[in-house]
Amino acid sequence: MAQKPLMLRFAKWHIWLGWLVGFPILMWMVTGLFMASKPIEEVRGNHLRIEAEPQALPPGNPVPIPIQLSDAPPIREFRTAMQRGRAVTFVTYLDGRVKRFDATEGTSINALDALEAREVAEQAIVGGQEVERVTFFDAKETPFDFRREIPVWQVALKDGARVYVGRDTGEIEAVRTRWWRWFDFMWGLHIMDLQTREKTSHPILIIFALLGVIGALLGCILMFRRRKARIAG
Repeated sequence: MAQKPLMLRFAKWHIWLGWLVGFPILMWMVTGLFMASKPIEEVRGNHLRIEAEPQALPPGNPVPIPIQLSDAPPIREFRTAMQRGRAVTFVTYLDGRVKRFDATEGTSINALDALEAREVAEQAIVGGQEVERVTFFDAKETPFDFRREIPVWQVALKDGARVYVGRDTGEIEAVRTRWWRWFDFMWGLHIMDLQTREKTSHPILIIFALLGVIGALLGCILMFRRRKARIAG
């Protein structure tokens, strides 16, 4: 008899917790189902990238020999690679800025303009010829779906995809499809952070997750006890 009031209290707590965390649990399930419905490679737009054939550096393997670096900021690293048929040395400074140089001559390569950014998208992206507009964004004013502080050209395609081409790197930094933007919104709901969509550990999420766990445990206890009572009857 002593157990009956306890089970009744558990049942009441279970009901109240169900009302409290029912919507967040449903939201987690719906957003999780949405995010699992497509392979992550398609979400990231990898299927739109045209893979270029690997190219070897010219004979002699040019070394990083950029000129006019005496007055430059401190350098973090050099990297030499082939970029669209040209040996290019990428110089990354401590402040994050990137500068390109011709690896064989040491001459500086100008930053990309709008026409060059468009050409990069046309050559490297499926459907890249269907351009709607090309817009430049400074490092401090990049769109929310890019979320990186580097100067980029946004090449918006007619199918809704947005290709971000680094002004200084000359490379495609990101591809954002319409599906990616919906995925990003669902991810924000899933972790309960629509502002930055990056915080996977914060008090609101932890509290609701903890309440959900307690409610599930109470449900398991009540199910076990009721089953035992039917068997005894």
